[in-house]
Amino acid sequence: MSTFVPKSVQEALDRARFQEQQRRNRLRVHAGAEIFPVLRRWEGGFAMAGEDAPQLRGLVDLYEGSRHIFQCLIVASEEEAGEMRYEFKRATPASDEAPLDFYRAPDAPIGLLPG
Repeated sequence: MSTFVPKSVQEALDRARFQEQQRRNRLRVHAGAEIFPVLRRWEGGFAMAGEDAPQLRGLVDLYEGSRHIFQCLIVASEEEAGEMRYEFKRATPASDEAPLDFYRAPDAPIGLLPG
């Protein structure tokens, strides 16, 4: 049995896989006023489509749908197989709450009831 696949068939398979990734994924990068779709994300970075991807560098926000998940400091890493890959220098999880400037004990009461 041969594992050889004609080049035209391989290109069609790659194109179909790429389109499916774009359709399923809800990840977006917000760089200033511009928004770019993300193909995939891993612990140390993310990848965007090579033809759409600029040479991003610096502070960006990563969203999943409308939910802000990370504020990232990134650098463009490499372009391979139609993807532009970016690495995180820093990825800070986004929070809906302001950070506390004091220690809150885990067993502290949430509120006081009138006596």
